[in-house]
Amino acid sequence: MVFNLLNQNGLCSYYELNQAPGINRTSKSRPDKFAFLDDKVIQQRLIRFKDNGLVHINFYLPQIHCSSCLWLLEHLNRLNGAIVQTTVNFPLKEIALVYNEKEISVRKIVELLTDVGYEPYISLNDLKDQRVTGKKGLIYRVGIAGFCFANIMLLSFPEYLGMEASEGILRTVFHSVSFMLSLPVLLYCAQPFYISAFKSIKHKFLHVDAPIALAIIITFLRSSYEVLMLDGNGYFDSMSGIVFFMLIGRSLQERTYRQLSFDRDYTSYFPIAITVITTGQQVPTPLPDIKVGDTLLIHHEELIPADGILTKGAALIDYSFVTGESLPVFKDVGEIVYAGGRQTGMLMELLTIKEVSQSYLTSLWSKQESNVDTTDEPSFVNVLSRYFTYVVFVIALLSGIYWQVSDPSKTWNVVTAILIIACPCALLLANTFTNGNVLRILARNHLFLRNARAIENIAATDHIVFDKTGTLTSIQEQEVNFIGSTLNPGMKEVIASLAAQSTHPLAKAVCQYLCCKCQVKVEEIVEEPGKGLRGIVTGKEICMGSKEFLNIKGGVKEKESRVYVSYDNVVVGYFVVRHTYREEIRNTIKELKRRFRLSVLSGDNNSEKKYLQEMFGSDVKIMFHQKPHDKQEFIRDLQKDGINVMMIGDGLNDAVALKQSNTGIAVCEQTNTFTPASDGILEAGSFHQLTAFLALCRYNKMIVTGSFAFSIIYNLIGIYFALQGILSPLVAAILMPASSVTVLLLTFGTTNLIARRLKL
Repeated sequence: MVFNLLNQNGLCSYYELNQAPGINRTSKSRPDKFAFLDDKVIQQRLIRFKDNGLVHINFYLPQIHCSSCLWLLEHLNRLNGAIVQTTVNFPLKEIALVYNEKEISVRKIVELLTDVGYEPYISLNDLKDQRVTGKKGLIYRVGIAGFCFANIMLLSFPEYLGMEASEGILRTVFHSVSFMLSLPVLLYCAQPFYISAFKSIKHKFLHVDAPIALAIIITFLRSSYEVLMLDGNGYFDSMSGIVFFMLIGRSLQERTYRQLSFDRDYTSYFPIAITVITTGQQVPTPLPDIKVGDTLLIHHEELIPADGILTKGAALIDYSFVTGESLPVFKDVGEIVYAGGRQTGMLMELLTIKEVSQSYLTSLWSKQESNVDTTDEPSFVNVLSRYFTYVVFVIALLSGIYWQVSDPSKTWNVVTAILIIACPCALLLANTFTNGNVLRILARNHLFLRNARAIENIAATDHIVFDKTGTLTSIQEQEVNFIGSTLNPGMKEVIASLAAQSTHPLAKAVCQYLCCKCQVKVEEIVEEPGKGLRGIVTGKEICMGSKEFLNIKGGVKEKESRVYVSYDNVVVGYFVVRHTYREEIRNTIKELKRRFRLSVLSGDNNSEKKYLQEMFGSDVKIMFHQKPHDKQEFIRDLQKDGINVMMIGDGLNDAVALKQSNTGIAVCEQTNTFTPASDGILEAGSFHQLTAFLALCRYNKMIVTGSFAFSIIYNLIGIYFALQGILSPLVAAILMPASSVTVLLLTFGTTNLIARRLKL
C-alpha cells in the first residue's frame, strides 16, 4: 500500500536510502479514526500559527528512525501540493508542517502521515507535549542479553570446576545449550553495535562501535569453532557478557542524556515576565505562571508569549520570527493573535486561550542560529575518536601476530580484550555531559544560554562591552523629576499612555513616575530605537525623546539623562532621570577587570561620565551618544584585531550589537524584551554573578580536557594489561562501560563542586 502511494508520486528513491526503510503496515487504519480532528476546538489547540490561509502545526512521530524517514517526510509536498513546507527534527522525532488550510485539513494531513507509516502521536488529554518513550528496544536487548548471559554462565560452571571426562554427553548438552542461548545475543541484542559499525564504514568513517562489533563476532566465531569442531567449551559466556555489560553502559548513557535533555527543555524558562491585568492592577508575572483566561498587557516591541484573543487596542504584529516575513500583520479586536510575534503597534490587551509553550518560544530562539557555522567542537572529538579507532585496530593486529607466534592459546583473548577495552566512548561522553551539566547550573542561576557552543564562546572572551541604561543601571529604581510647564492630569495621562507603548528603560521610568492608568488611545505610533517615539492622541501629535528627535536646537550642555516632551508640536519640558546602578556593580567590575578588557557604550549623554570613569577606571573606554549602528561598528573594529567580544545589553535597543558580537547576552528585568539576536538571557537579579558565570565557562573547558586525559590514561592502562594476556574479554567488557560511568561521575562531580565554590 505504501509502495503504491510512493510509486504514483515518483518517490521510490525512499527505498534506495536504506535496506529496510520505514515500518511494516499490517492494515489500513479505520476511516473514522481521526474524525475528532474535524472539531474546530481541537484544531485550535494543535495549531501553532495561522495567517493568510497558511497554518503551522507540529506533530510527534515516534516511528522516525532513519535517513529514509527524513527524506520522505521532507518531500510530503510531492504527495500533496497543499503542504507548503515540512521540517523534521530527527533527534526529537518531530515534524513541523506549513500547509494551505483551503486545500487540505488537519485530519487529511494526519491520515496522509498514517498512510505512509508515520502515525502522529496525539494526546488529547491535555495536549501538553507529552511523549511516549521510544527506547524500549534497548531495554528489551538488555533483558534478553542478561538472561542469556546468566544461564550460559550457569552452564559453564561445571566446566570451570572440572567436569569428569565420563560426563561427555552432559558436557555436549551444556555446550549446545550455551551455543543456542548465544544466538539471540549475537543476532538481536548486539544489533546496535553492528548497525553503527556498518553505517560508519559505509560513510568511510570508523565509529567507536566498530572494534566492539568486531570483538563480538570474533569471540562468537572462535567459540563456535571450538564447540563444533574441537569439542571445547568456547567463550559464549564472555561473548554474551560483553554484549550485556556494553548494553548496560549504553542504557545508563541514554538515561543520563535524556535526563539532561529533559531538564534543558523544561527548566530553561526565559527569565522574562509579562504584565497581567488583575482586578484593575498591572502585575508583572513570570511566563510559566500565565494561565488560560489571564488578560495580558502587551507593549510596543514586546514578544507575544501565548495565543490569545485581542480584547483591546489594535495589533500590528511582526511574525518574522515565525514565518520569516517581516511585513507586520494587522489584527483587530476579536481576532486570534498567535504566540511568537512581536507587537510593533500600540499598547494592546490579550485574553489568553492557550498556556505559554516554552518549547515553542525556545524553538523560535534556536531558529535564528541557522546562519551560524555549525562546525564546532564535537567534530574535533569525532576526529579524535576516529584516529583512536584506527590505532586500536593496528595495536590489536600487531599483538595478534605477536601472540600467534609466541603463544597461540592467548591470541584471541588478547585481540578481543584490546578491541573492547580500548574504546574512546569516555572521550565522546566528556564533552556532552560536561556541557549539559554546565548549561543546567547556569540556568538554575538565571543565565539561559542558547546552546553548548555559547559556553565555548564565553570561555574564549577577551573583551566585554557594556551598555549602560537598563544594563549597568536598574529600571526599577530611578529618580525622576519633571522640569517645564505644569502638566495637568489630562496631559499626564496622554504622556504616560505614549510612554507605556515603549520598552525603553527611560520611557518605563517616565511611565512609572506619572502613575497613570495609561488608558488613552494612542494611534500611529512610531519609535526610533534609542532616540524617541511619537504618536497621535485625539488628533494632536505627542513626541518624547532626545533633543535631536524633537529637533530642539541649542541649549545648555546636559548633565543628566533627559526625556524631552512636545505636545501638539510645542515643547512643554523634559523629565530628568537619574539612574540607580545595580547592587554590587563596583565589585563585579573590579573582578572582571582582572581578566578582561572592558568598554562602555551608552546612547545617553555624558552626564555620568565622571562617575562611570571612577567606577571603571581611567583605562576603560567609555563612549556616549552611541546609536545602535555605532555600537555595532565598535564591536566589528575589535573583532578585526582578532579580539573575541562579549556584548551585554538590554536585548532590544542593542539587538544589532548583540548579534555582531561573538557572544551576546541580553539583560532582562521584569519585561518581555527577549530577542533572538542574543546567545543568552541574563536575569537582572543575577547580574552580580557575572564573574562566576564566566569562570564556570572557563572551567568547563578544563574539565573536558581533564576527562580526556583520564580516558586516555585509562585506555593505556587497559591496553597494557590486555597486551600481556592477563585481561580476559569478560573483565574488559565490565571495565569498559565502568569507565564511561566514571567519566559521568567525574564531570558531574567536578562541575558541581566548582559551581559550589563559585557560589552558584
